[in-house]
Amino acid sequence: MADFGAMLSNHIPALVMVLAGYVLLIVEMYIPGFGLAGVSGTLLMGGGIVLMHPTPLQALVLVLISVVLLGIAFSIAMHSIAKGRLSKSKLVLNDVLNSAKDDSISDLDYFVGLSGTAHTVLRPAGIAEINGVKLNVVSDGDFIDAGKPVTVQRIDGTRIVVREAETVKEGK
Repeated sequence: MADFGAMLSNHIPALVMVLAGYVLLIVEMYIPGFGLAGVSGTLLMGGGIVLMHPTPLQALVLVLISVVLLGIAFSIAMHSIAKGRLSKSKLVLNDVLNSAKDDSISDLDYFVGLSGTAHTVLRPAGIAEINGVKLNVVSDGDFIDAGKPVTVQRIDGTRIVVREAETVKEGK
């Protein structure tokens, strides 16, 4: 094991690379991004270990130490995100998405029975304008050309199902 200590003291630049890589990986845990810090950190750690020219056993020990230390740092980061100071920052989304049984979806029931016009061709999905509101709708069966009158038949979850409205022809 004395050989291991001598290897570390003889390779200070490689050790600095490993430590810089470790710091970059911890930064990646705390700051959301595109992985630039994580990829750079991994490359620095790997490059530092390779520059030390360790024996396979020494390389395995270095990798295991790195993995254990990163695991500890990751658990601290997760604890901080869940309950620590980081959970109160703007980096963590604390809002909860409403479930399908929420009132916001039942508000779509307002449109049932109302009429409007197809804003785009419904094949069978498209956009209709109902009471001045453009909505994503699905036709109940047939294609409906743009500009045709439509009536909201029902709400299926978050889908608004429409049918072409019967037009009353004058003079007949």
